[in-house]
Amino acid sequence: MATTEPIRNKQELRALAEYFRSRGEFRNYALIVLGVYTALRIGDLLELRWEDVYSEERQQFRTHISLTEQKTGKHKEIALNEQAIEALRIYLPHRKGSYIFASRNNTDHPITRTQAWRIIRDAATTVGATGHISCHSLRKTWGYHAWNSGKVSPVVIMDIYNHSNYAVTKRYLGVAQDDLDRAYLGVELL
Repeated sequence: MATTEPIRNKQELRALAEYFRSRGEFRNYALIVLGVYTALRIGDLLELRWEDVYSEERQQFRTHISLTEQKTGKHKEIALNEQAIEALRIYLPHRKGSYIFASRNNTDHPITRTQAWRIIRDAATTVGATGHISCHSLRKTWGYHAWNSGKVSPVVIMDIYNHSNYAVTKRYLGVAQDDLDRAYLGVELL
């Protein structure tokens, strides 16, 4: 069985998001954007409701998502960046039901994990994204790019993913020899 991989190529990631946006599939566009920028597991992502991200009373988006992770039972506060809020803003006028990722057949329920997998997998195939791409790729993608940017401490990435040690995070993100080679070759000291 192949291991799910992050989307390493930013052009492929943009193509995946744009695939949905250009077709007017704003729910699926928001799924990709929020999946990447929140680094949530798909089960937690699909359970998000509009009230988690938008205040009807104030008519504005929240700055953070506050939730308890299904898998770990740990409380999380996740900051919503500009890209995530913009994806939600585009989708807001088209929302159906209380779930952000509501099923088209039954708006009282979110789409299933299987449906999310089909949405992501079919689009990844259509845009020619390389690697074994699935729902979990969205979660891994954030960490992979945070890691490679050098702007986010590995300790912070470990904490976001609730990993017990550095080796687990490194393996999880698929840090490969070519990533290590870029590190060796990219540092100029003298």
